[in-house]
Amino acid sequence: MGTKALILITVVIAMLGMALGASHTVGAPDGSWDLRTNYSQWVSRIRFTIGDELKFQYSTAVHNVVEVSKTGYDSCNDSSPIASFPTGNDVVPLATVGTRYFICGVSRHCDAGMKVEVNVKSKVVRTMQRCRRTGNRRRCQSETVLSSSAAADVDQSAVARLGLIVVAAGLMLFF
Repeated sequence: MGTKALILITVVIAMLGMALGASHTVGAPDGSWDLRTNYSQWVSRIRFTIGDELKFQYSTAVHNVVEVSKTGYDSCNDSSPIASFPTGNDVVPLATVGTRYFICGVSRHCDAGMKVEVNVKSKVVRTMQRCRRTGNRRRCQSETVLSSSAAADVDQSAVARLGLIVVAAGLMLFF
């Protein structure tokens, strides 16, 4: 029975990780939270979605992470922080759609480019193609739309948790 429980726990943890989102180490793979990394270039390669998380890894002796407003980001001003992350191994969950702004609060680091703007999008996007015939020609048009659950404002994390519960219950019956 112990082996079956261990298999069940492993499967549930693996599925939970897939349902919740990706973990993005800021600046990786070529850099980290430092003065050398080009953060505009780094974010351009990634699509951040609800459930993902940012990992800031840095030396606390020389850096920190401060979440600020757009105004604070543009002016490199951390006098009114939304949140501060001083541990050197900070994990920031991306739980809502929108833009988040992070800077290094150490003097002149933000001005030197140590800041990142993260645009978090919904996971639930799909492309639909609508086609119609005109004589012998067929015209198609693609459009990106939210799925019906997103349009109805269904909490996707709740749906993921419910799915995990159903899978776990099924596995328990199987074993």
